[in-house]
Amino acid sequence: MNLPSAIFALGLALTLTATAHVDSANAQERLRVAWAGGASNATVWIVQEKGLLKKQGVNAEFISVNASPMALQAMIAGEVDVIVTSVTTLVNSRLTGADVIMIASIVPTFPAHIITQKNITDIKQLKGKIGGVGRAGTTTEIGMRLGLSRLGIDPNTDVKLVPVGATADALAALSKGIVQFSILVEPFVREAEKFGFKSLIDISTLNIPFHWNSALTLETTIRSKSRLMTKFVRALAEAIHIFKTDKDSTMKVISKFTRITNPDSLERTHQAFAKILPETPSPSPEGVKTYLDYLATSRPEAAKANPKEFVDLSFVQEVQASGFIRQLFGK
Repeated sequence: MNLPSAIFALGLALTLTATAHVDSANAQERLRVAWAGGASNATVWIVQEKGLLKKQGVNAEFISVNASPMALQAMIAGEVDVIVTSVTTLVNSRLTGADVIMIASIVPTFPAHIITQKNITDIKQLKGKIGGVGRAGTTTEIGMRLGLSRLGIDPNTDVKLVPVGATADALAALSKGIVQFSILVEPFVREAEKFGFKSLIDISTLNIPFHWNSALTLETTIRSKSRLMTKFVRALAEAIHIFKTDKDSTMKVISKFTRITNPDSLERTHQAFAKILPETPSPSPEGVKTYLDYLATSRPEAAKANPKEFVDLSFVQEVQASGFIRQLFGK
C-alpha cells in the first residue's frame, strides 16, 4: 500500500484518536504503538503515562484505534510498529500470509466471568439455557465456548449461544430474560451484580492458555528495529511490575483511560488483571495452540500450523537474561 492509500485508509477506517503522545522531541529513536479495547491495555497505558520508553531514549507515540482489525491494517500499512491485541488477530492474519508475530504476552488467559441469574448454583444447570456472547470469533465468544467445554458443558449441544453485542447489550439481554447467562469482564461483572446477577465461574481460574492481550509486530519490523523491540518489551515488563505493586497509581491510569471513577469498580478491575498478569511476559506457543485447535475444525490450515512459528521469544529472553525482571520483583 502506498503512502496516500495508507493515509486514506487510516482516515476512513482507523479513526486514529489523538491520544498520541510524543515523549521527547530530541529522541533519536521513534516507536509507534496502537491499541484497541479496555482495561486489558492498562500496562501499555502505564508505559505511556510513566514515560517508560522515554527513559530509554525512545520517542514513543501511542495511538488509540476503534478495533483490532484497524490496528492490524495500520501496522501492515507501515503506520505503526507494534499493536496490542489478542491472539485471534495474530493467528488469523498469519494464516492468510501476513508476517505478523507476537513478541510479548500481556494477558495470557481469559479475564472473564460467566454471569448467571442468582438461582443458578451449578454449571450443569446451564444445560438447555440460552447464553449471550459477542459476535462469532470474538474473545468473549471463544472464552465462553472454551470455558464451558472445560467445565463439562458442550457449547454446541448442551446450550444455545447467541450474539448479543457489546457489554451494555449483554447486560440488557440478561435483564430482559432474552438470555439466562452471559460472559463479562470487570468492572462489568460488578455492574451485573448490581442488577441482581452473579458470577458463577471466573474463567481465569481455569488457566486456559490464551493470549487475550499481547504485543504484535511484523517480522520485517524486527529486522529493521530489533533494538527498539527489546526496549519496548523492557518497558512493558516494568509496567507490569508497576501494575502489580503500585495499585493506587495503576487505578489512576485505568480511571483516566476508561473514565471509570467508582472506587469499587477500579479496585475490582485492578484485582482481576493483577492476579493474571505474568511477571515475565513470554509469548508462549501454548497460548497460540489453544486458538489454533479451536479453529482446526473449520480451517484445515490451522490444524497444520506450528504454534512456535507465531511467537518470537528472543526479546523477552533478552530482557530476562539481563536480570531486569528479577531486579524489579526482588528475586
